[in-house]
Amino acid sequence: MDRTGAGDPCRIDREKVAARDTERVGRQHKAIPPELWGLTVAEVRERRPRLSELPTPLLTLSRRALDTNLRVLADWCAGRGLDLAPHGKTTMAPQLWAEQVDAGAWAITVANPFQLAVALEFGVGRVMVANSVISPLALRWIADELAADRHLRVLVWADAPAAVDLMHDALAEHVAASGARPPVDVLVERGGAGGRTGARDLGTALAVAERVQASPHLRLAGVAGYEGALAHDSDDRSQDVVRGYLGDLVEVHERLAADGRYEVDEPVVSAGGSAFFDVVDEVLSPLVATGARVVLRSGAYLVHDDGFYRHVSPLGEEPRTGGPGFRSAMHAWVRVSSQPEPGLALFDAGKRDVPFDEGLPEVQLRRPRAAGEEPAPVTGAQVTALNDQHGFLRWEGDAPVRIGDELRLGLSHPCTAMDKWTLVPVVDDADAADPVVVDLVRTWF
Repeated sequence: MDRTGAGDPCRIDREKVAARDTERVGRQHKAIPPELWGLTVAEVRERRPRLSELPTPLLTLSRRALDTNLRVLADWCAGRGLDLAPHGKTTMAPQLWAEQVDAGAWAITVANPFQLAVALEFGVGRVMVANSVISPLALRWIADELAADRHLRVLVWADAPAAVDLMHDALAEHVAASGARPPVDVLVERGGAGGRTGARDLGTALAVAERVQASPHLRLAGVAGYEGALAHDSDDRSQDVVRGYLGDLVEVHERLAADGRYEVDEPVVSAGGSAFFDVVDEVLSPLVATGARVVLRSGAYLVHDDGFYRHVSPLGEEPRTGGPGFRSAMHAWVRVSSQPEPGLALFDAGKRDVPFDEGLPEVQLRRPRAAGEEPAPVTGAQVTALNDQHGFLRWEGDAPVRIGDELRLGLSHPCTAMDKWTLVPVVDDADAADPVVVDLVRTWF
């Protein structure tokens, strides 16, 4: 049995994170105007440009909202004895991961070996790969990373005996050729009918655990799953579906614990995306008293949104749990470029600039047309479609916008917003007449 530093704070290489300050911005960053090309990130931050100095289309993050969301979920988890391993794939921004680690995150979660490589490049010391890793190339590399850093911990998932066999064979061959390597921690993934990956029944889940135990190159470290694929709204029926699924996850854990199967002293039990972490708390938090480490993997909470997560989050517009609410930290800024017919305007952002998979953007504000004016709400207009680089805005009656107007859009789904931008300006206050850029966030998609 081995704790493997399970209770230690997660580490991250802050010097490596801070080194992005010396990167120079340029024409490769679509958020940056020519006047700033050639400056370092630190120099741009020191200059504190106004939003009016940046081009459209543009994605920004709000410093005020990020700080609020960071604190809210950290406090919420701490008050319930839960750990948080935020899903890093939402932002793929190590400087934001560092803020999450500083707020108490137990680990960073990623979805695949590439994202794991980014995490290790920035010195993240505990990483959960919320997926099966069966590529021999990836497994050999993970084994070598574990051998090179005895304090590193990487946890992967498995949902089928065949997957475990592939993992064992790849690692056994590598060890035979290169020498002993530490075992890779594996969490048994329990799934639900109609969901995503994961063993669909108790028997399969237990068979996965048995196969992991049988391999000297793997270590049985817990159970995990993802409830978000089972429901897409927050009504009572959806919560009951999630509750039932989490009961199945608990059943796997309790069987493995009762049979003495775990090969670590503190098994991990992990679930909890950004939509149902309140139900996860209800069902899984009692396991903390039994010696399990219950780990949420919420990722979208930090940026939040004005669409899907605003509607379904337990701390969204209709809260289902105690605590302050989240605020959307992301906005798009676009310019009306055409009014070719009555009731229609086109703006200069499309699918390559803003997310659209969980709902189209919504128009919120018109930026001031002249000095001294305040932002004005835009009502009666709706984004009805996006092309690659154009957005369609429609209305009935008098036109609420005119050519040249700059609009703020609320967005839905941070995971598919951040991946469209290599550099994202952070503003002090997205509600201000002319927000100040206080930082730049570099993404690694």
